[in-house]
Amino acid sequence: MMPPKRAVALRYERHRDAAPRVVAKGVGEVAEAILRQAEAGNVAVHENESLVNALFQLETDQVIPQELYAVVAEVLAIVYRRQTE
Repeated sequence: MMPPKRAVALRYERHRDAAPRVVAKGVGEVAEAILRQAEAGNVAVHENESLVNALFQLETDQVIPQELYAVVAEVLAIVYRRQTE
C-alpha cells in the first residue's frame, strides 16, 4: 500500500516576505484539495518528495529557512520555465 499523498503550498510576495512562506500543507484528502486548488488557480505544481519532507516540518505561515533557499529556488526556476514554454 502506498503512503498517503502529501502536499505543501508556498507563496512568495517580494514586498512582504524575505523568502517563500508555507501557506498550506496536508496529507491525504487535504493534500488532494491543495492540488485541486492549485490546478483551479492555474498554479504550477512540482513533485519533489525530499523537499515536501523538509517543508512539512515547518509550521503554516512560516518563512522557509535559509537552508532550503537553494532547493526552493531550483523548483521556482523549473516552474517558471514551464510557464514560459
